[in-house]
Amino acid sequence: MLFRSIMFTAPTLDYNLLAPILIVLGGALIGVLVEGFVPRAYRARVQFALALLTVAAALGWVISIRTMTSQIAAVDSVTIDGFGLFLQGTILALSFVALLFFAQNDHFAPQASALPGSEEESLAITSGVQMTEIYPLVLFAISGMLLFPVAKDLITLFVALEVLSIPLYIITGLARRRRLLSQEASLKYFLLGAYSSAFFVFGSAFLYGFSGSLSLAAIGQAAGLSGTNHILLYIGVIFLSVGLLFKVGAAPFHSWTPDVYQGAPTPVTGFMAACTK
Repeated sequence: MLFRSIMFTAPTLDYNLLAPILIVLGGALIGVLVEGFVPRAYRARVQFALALLTVAAALGWVISIRTMTSQIAAVDSVTIDGFGLFLQGTILALSFVALLFFAQNDHFAPQASALPGSEEESLAITSGVQMTEIYPLVLFAISGMLLFPVAKDLITLFVALEVLSIPLYIITGLARRRRLLSQEASLKYFLLGAYSSAFFVFGSAFLYGFSGSLSLAAIGQAAGLSGTNHILLYIGVIFLSVGLLFKVGAAPFHSWTPDVYQGAPTPVTGFMAACTK
């Protein structure tokens, strides 16, 4: 009888507002299928065209809903407003330009699993193998970037942060030349990125302890109440800021930037310097 009295309320999702994110995620998933089913000879052209069409379609959808007023798109986790749409459009426009440079496959290692200077790598170069997995990885990163500016709570913010970061850790180490430097940059970026994510999680925990909620609005309301102890709020904001300032590359959390930008393939450096920022 107890279980019968419990009613499940389906979450409210506005797919029209979520469409830009879903389009990019769908394109990334199709790109994964392309890797498995499309012959290698046609894979690079199919992946490149798919990535461009996906980003263009998402940008077109953002433009079509640009006049929408602030609305909740996914329960209380995602809110779409004019400023969020502006940031999404900017990210997509920059991503489209960045993808044009990804078409030059001579920037990327022919086979990521091959050891630098090994016979396997030489064989991959002479056989004309191209690294096409970069396109779905970039689309996954873009989907995280699109979710980040419209997130309404710290859990969604953290998920978006990790979705945009993890593909970048991988493609940073795929440079065709100076492979060891590229792999070193990727490892540094991953370790420091994981460290900053831990700061973000600790800060979220402190803010939850302060307000009893992970919602940005609820945290703001709790911070405005008089007579409350704000120690947990200050600690949480400091920890949260460390995690976010690392991603921006702001001083004094910018030590990773020179190594990663130098070691990453040139198109990836441009993509990170523009879209991630």
